[in-house]
Amino acid sequence: MPEVKTIALYILTAVAEIVGCYLPYLWLRHGGSVWLLIPAAASLALFAWLLTMHPDASGRVYAAYGGVYVSVALAWLWLVDGVRPSMWDVLGVGVTLLGMGIILFAPRHG
Repeated sequence: MPEVKTIALYILTAVAEIVGCYLPYLWLRHGGSVWLLIPAAASLALFAWLLTMHPDASGRVYAAYGGVYVSVALAWLWLVDGVRPSMWDVLGVGVTLLGMGIILFAPRHG
């Protein structure tokens, strides 16, 4: 079960980053309230804190996180933006998740 907890932590980290970037986007591109910057800053602070909760070396965490981020971003595209990912988007997610799995769960010696 540690793998499930690790993946859940990566997903939560990605959501925090995306929300922290999406709220200023709403403010700047869609005329949202400047008050959106307060929860955006809190979300980005949460994102940074969550990155420190990952148990592996920072470089490996960032590398593996990229694959999860791509997946969550495309889920956001579909669920929030209302744009269904293409077959190529889905293929790209599969490739990035394969890479993430290799980086994160490969046996390590020493």
